Amino acid sequence: MASVASLSASVQQRVSAALAAAVPSAADADPLLRRSDRADFQANGVLGLAKKNKANPRELAAQVVAGLPTDELISEIEVSGPGFLNITVSDAAITDTLAARADDDRLGVPLTADPGTTVIDYAQPNVAKEMHVGHLRSSVIGDAIAKILEFEGETVVRRHHIGDWGTQFGMLIQYLIEHPHELDHSPADTDGEASMSRLNRTYKAARTLFDADEAFKDRSRKRVVDLQAGEPETLALWQRFVDESKIYFYSVYNKLDIAIQDDDIVGESAYNDMLVETCRILEDTGVAVRSNGALCVFFDEIKGKDGEPVPLIVQKADGGFGYAATDLSAIRDRTGNLKADTLLYVVDARQALHFRMVFETARRAGWLTEEVTVKHLPFGTVLGKDGKPFKTREGETVRLVDLLDEAVERATVVVREKNEELSDEEVAERGAEVGIGAVKYADLSTSLGRDYVFDLDRMVSLTGDTSVYIQYAFARTQSILRKAGAARAVARPELPLAPAERALGLLLDEFGDALAGVAETYEPHKLASYLYAVSSAFATFYEQCPVLKPETPEDVRENRLFLCTLTGRTLRQGMTLLGIHTPDQL
Repeated sequence: MASVASLSASVQQRVSAALAAAVPSAADADPLLRRSDRADFQANGVLGLAKKNKANPRELAAQVVAGLPTDELISEIEVSGPGFLNITVSDAAITDTLAARADDDRLGVPLTADPGTTVIDYAQPNVAKEMHVGHLRSSVIGDAIAKILEFEGETVVRRHHIGDWGTQFGMLIQYLIEHPHELDHSPADTDGEASMSRLNRTYKAARTLFDADEAFKDRSRKRVVDLQAGEPETLALWQRFVDESKIYFYSVYNKLDIAIQDDDIVGESAYNDMLVETCRILEDTGVAVRSNGALCVFFDEIKGKDGEPVPLIVQKADGGFGYAATDLSAIRDRTGNLKADTLLYVVDARQALHFRMVFETARRAGWLTEEVTVKHLPFGTVLGKDGKPFKTREGETVRLVDLLDEAVERATVVVREKNEELSDEEVAERGAEVGIGAVKYADLSTSLGRDYVFDLDRMVSLTGDTSVYIQYAFARTQSILRKAGAARAVARPELPLAPAERALGLLLDEFGDALAGVAETYEPHKLASYLYAVSSAFATFYEQCPVLKPETPEDVRENRLFLCTLTGRTLRQGMTLLGIHTPDQL
């Protein structure tokens, strides 16, 4: 395993050294290197440096150019405008760098130099409740970020903070005590839909009785006290609801192609034993104070419409604990026991104020130190074609399983129309990969904070910025390689590159930089955008640079097969990190 310096990093190093040679005080100056339409790269740092040193920018640019070493990396430098450097790298440098990437299982992507431990909180379904479209984004975004961070070398601890505690469980448990066979099923029954059907039936029956029978309502409230006190029979029945819900959760996440492990599910109930101590510490240290019987934390800068401070209520006046107590206890556990130095919360934007107050409270209490990075990664809403939050025609929230099933059905039709040679089994398999991939990509290709329109017709299209377009590009690379019968294509650095080969090669070299950008900002859409750009460049390459035609010289053919191979590997690795399959045939 060997990391490979990208061409941009190599050019940056050369220009930085030349800047320091021209202006010794500028040893740490940023050359401001970026990709350019006029050349391969443009360095814009000379202008600011000249202004700072009261020098002529074009003269300083000429000095920098003179100080650049003459080697095989840079083939041409042009000074333009007020000292901009337009830099073109050599064809051989592109091919040599790509060859080094191809020789590495990680495509030359370096492991992070200073890895830490990140706890990422995502995919937060509720026990005994159906998952809906609102659970989609947290699950898909969180899974992709976790995969990318792990690939970069970070230790990632997944936490699924499921809603498995609260007053409604007193009602459900009491009903199950009085109707003991309500959730009965075969031990071998792991059907998620059947599980949710049982849970729905039980919940509706319990709610009907709760609303109509005051005596049952009283028994249910007493049962909540038993649950909070850890009474064995009550806990055992509560566990039945949790286990039944897990059957359903796992079936949905299996359909969504997201792996959920039992050890990662650490719900609200897991922090019960910490809640009293959390409140005691906050009160003893003066971080929280009693107000009208409730334990509250106040913030001078957070006020309501009436101008009065809005408190974070950690413990209610009746002694009950709210979400804040659980979230603060979770922070104590994640920093104290898990030794995390980064905490990420993939939760929708409506919770922004809650997390702002929770994080500030944790800082005041000393549970979040300067050594710990904590971020709420808020995401926007999934909208219907009418631009409003996605609902059914009846106005109900869309069930996640219905949405996924429809996506697979639409994709299956597209796959069958595109390739009539596939068997029914292959069509079904590809339909699932394409349909689920389409849903995930539409989500991941949208920047986190933005809302996006759920439009299946667009999502499963073979054109435009879709997962199907990228999957098709990958399948095309594999088709070319199958036809060529090449076990391993070899790069040919001595050959000049056509414009489409250069454009594709320069993009393939940016894979590691793209991943580093995502890992730094936790924005998966940057990787999605990169993969779409590679796919588009490959489409142009495919049209302009014949690979297998008889008139293509053998050495050129070999080099182009090499580019096809590396393109396929890059697309597959990138899509894998987004949690999307890349079928060999479409």
